[in-house]
Amino acid sequence: MKASYKRLWKLLIDKDMKKKDLMEQAGISSFSIRKLNRGENVTMDVLGKICKALNCTLDDICEFEDIDN
Repeated sequence: MKASYKRLWKLLIDKDMKKKDLMEQAGISSFSIRKLNRGENVTMDVLGKICKALNCTLDDICEFEDIDN
């Protein structure tokens, strides 16, 4: 399974926020943003900070997709 953060990017658009705004509000690094952009795994700590900053749940920012082997 692979994580997809499309919901996060849509939420940022809906809230009229840029990724830089998210970094500042959530207190996460540009490295974490790059990993999210690539759909790579990030820690639950990072996801928790994002949820707290955006006042949302994990379901609001990510979903898991099946990967065909």
